[in-house]
Amino acid sequence: MPHPTSPTAIAAALTELWSPRVIAEVDDAYIKVAKVQGSLAWHQHDNEDELFLVLKGHLRIEMEAGAVELNAGELFVVPKGVRHNPIADEECQIMLIERKTTQHTGDVITEKTRTLTEQLRPI
Repeated sequence: MPHPTSPTAIAAALTELWSPRVIAEVDDAYIKVAKVQGSLAWHQHDNEDELFLVLKGHLRIEMEAGAVELNAGELFVVPKGVRHNPIADEECQIMLIERKTTQHTGDVITEKTRTLTEQLRPI
């Protein structure tokens, strides 16, 4: 029998920062949660939009055209091809909806970059 999923509870239980975990999939998209703090990296996804939903805390998404500030319950879609850098001054929990082809840090590889295999690990 299927069980309901609580993105908030799963995100709260994560111990690694900037390490998204896949919690569900819908057609060609993954639903992911992450616990974040600090800055990720300036990057872009050339072929995919990226939806950020703040579950707890505050997230700033810097873009070359300006920044977007998100509080709990708010979401923003970074359009494909837009350079962006998510930043959380304090610990923040987020949910992401991304196509299955979306690379974690897009066109940039850093020490925070996670492979899809790492993101699919059991929680």
